[in-house]
Amino acid sequence: MRVLVVEDERVLADAIAEGLREEAMAVDVAYDGDAALERASHTGYDVIVLDRDLPVVHGDEVCRELAARGEPGRILMLTAAGDVSDRVDGLALGADDYLPKPFVFGELVARVRALGRRSRPPVPPVLERSGVRLDPHRRTVTRDGAEVRLTRKEFAVLEELLRAEGGVVSAERLLERAWDEHLDPFSNIVRVTMATLRRKLGEPPVIETVTGAGYRL
Repeated sequence: MRVLVVEDERVLADAIAEGLREEAMAVDVAYDGDAALERASHTGYDVIVLDRDLPVVHGDEVCRELAARGEPGRILMLTAAGDVSDRVDGLALGADDYLPKPFVFGELVARVRALGRRSRPPVPPVLERSGVRLDPHRRTVTRDGAEVRLTRKEFAVLEELLRAEGGVVSAERLLERAWDEHLDPFSNIVRVTMATLRRKLGEPPVIETVTGAGYRL
């Protein structure tokens, strides 16, 4: 899942981003509304965690602009104001969900995951193909009933392959969905991660390299 965190309090923004990365999400950060609009124009996000009180361009205007563009990403609006009228105003601007500050991080993660599911075509709660079974909620993977222990990035890559339901997933797509903007686009990290993932999944191989196109499970 690709997430954009928009929050002008840098310590809070970075803490939210790091916590979501621990949940195997690829996370970018913007510290003002103008930067948020710029990033959203170049990257397709599943979820945008948007603080309402932003400098440069107010969060309300960011929300309104994203909704007007028809961006597919779902918006979770954050605010220190918890009145019902504030929540109603935020939802009327185009936000999909609303979370007042202070919040419990576990609730934020649950809401981001729920919105992420809504931004994609419906898929089974548990993803399964060729004997590989991945449970996004429990963060578990098995092959033919045997547990497979994966790193966060390996888990994210495998989830993308399973969600493709037999379709080819390009290396660029995997970079976009499993890593964030700080990764060198010329890195061989996808190839290295794929080699490790294949080894952990065992024999016979289930991940196919489609020359010039990407990978398929």
